Amino acid sequence: MTKEALHGYRGETYRIRVSCGYDINGKQIMRSTTWNPQPGMTKKQIERELQRQTVLFEERCRSGQFLDGSIKFAEFAEKWIHNHAEKQLKAKTVARYKTLLIRINQGIGHIRLDKLQPHHILEFCNNLAEDGIRDDLKYKVSCDLRALIKEKGFTMEQLATESGVSRAIIYSACSGRNVSCKVAQSISKALSVKEAFLPAEDTKRALSDRTQLHYFRLISSILSSAVQWQVIPYNVCARVKAPSVKQKEAKYLDDVQVAKLFNYLEEAPFEYRVLIHLLLYTGLRRGELLGLKWADIDFDNSLLHVRRTLLYLPGRGLFEDDPKTVASNRVMKISEGMIATFRSYKAWQAEKQLIMGDKWQDNGYLFTRWNGEPMRPDTVSDWFRKFVKKTDLPPVSLHSLRHTSATLQLMNGIPIRTVSARLGHAKTSTTSNIYSHAIQSLDAKAAEVLDDILTPIRGGLAK
Repeated sequence: MTKEALHGYRGETYRIRVSCGYDINGKQIMRSTTWNPQPGMTKKQIERELQRQTVLFEERCRSGQFLDGSIKFAEFAEKWIHNHAEKQLKAKTVARYKTLLIRINQGIGHIRLDKLQPHHILEFCNNLAEDGIRDDLKYKVSCDLRALIKEKGFTMEQLATESGVSRAIIYSACSGRNVSCKVAQSISKALSVKEAFLPAEDTKRALSDRTQLHYFRLISSILSSAVQWQVIPYNVCARVKAPSVKQKEAKYLDDVQVAKLFNYLEEAPFEYRVLIHLLLYTGLRRGELLGLKWADIDFDNSLLHVRRTLLYLPGRGLFEDDPKTVASNRVMKISEGMIATFRSYKAWQAEKQLIMGDKWQDNGYLFTRWNGEPMRPDTVSDWFRKFVKKTDLPPVSLHSLRHTSATLQLMNGIPIRTVSARLGHAKTSTTSNIYSHAIQSLDAKAAEVLDDILTPIRGGLAK
């Protein structure tokens, strides 16, 4: 370890150099940093503090905490995930980042941070936009999977346990929906068969522009942290134009279609009728809806508290998390009609609990499986998809009901600030961007109203 003054003992800057062993080629690995004395420090104070800074720097180097620009992107990204993402970000976000990093590391993971140039980022982004770039090949069942499961002596629950695949996904595979390669392999291995699944068609397509943007933003976030941690002087992503995203109009049902939906729901199971009604009345996210507990309903004041979200991740299963944003932790007013529905539903659930006896797991959730366990997100989405398919409604997703709720509010004159608060958006601009179609319609309506008001006045002036 060495320390050297760059401009003399009161000359402002000292360099501290530490030997960190040798690389595979026998070359000595040196790490260095600089330290600036505070104005007014004496020679002895500088020497004492310099010695302290030297010891601290040596400890950082020995513990692996010191990083410099020679570190490769993949290695730094791993440290970023461990030291930053896993400690500050939501579990679902971290899981998505880890998935994105697989492709990112394949493209630029081998490049040192101090050698990373704008053209590297540009080439990576251009590659994402190429046709056939997707490697997430989907598989479709090639046999009667339900019959095969029965033939092998499995129940759905047993197969889920043996394969590590959720029951909802297994049911989805049985119904003919595409699954990932990993899921297909896990189910096939558990059933001891080789050709239960075959590659689905048209899976080799380009990544969506939004997915391309997600990749770019993740790289930029990691490099921003590298700048903040003084590993590199600047973020090269700042010199590259981010992938453009075309704003897609949110899919929603109009008032006529909503009326049809209510009619069709009359034949649906009671818990799903309540669930869909609540989505339309509140615009809750799926996770927020399934995370509701009876303690979150204030029957006396007709209030609903959104305190948590229920999520599912492979390998972790179901878990509770905080709502998406600070603004998502909210209280909203609900109608007396919805309160009456809740009372009926709670009584129905209580009867169900009595019938199940000891098999019932009372976790306090509104929406549960047959035994009181919380309902899984995919289960609800799959049910709604099948439900819509049996009707003449357009092919909307469960999330479209959130858009429907927001659109109906805006189209009927509810202020955007109120709608934004009920949706749990952090900014009203988010609401404006998503529901521009409704705002444009209101703008046109405002123009018509103003025309009705001003035309008589203008006519009077003309006379």
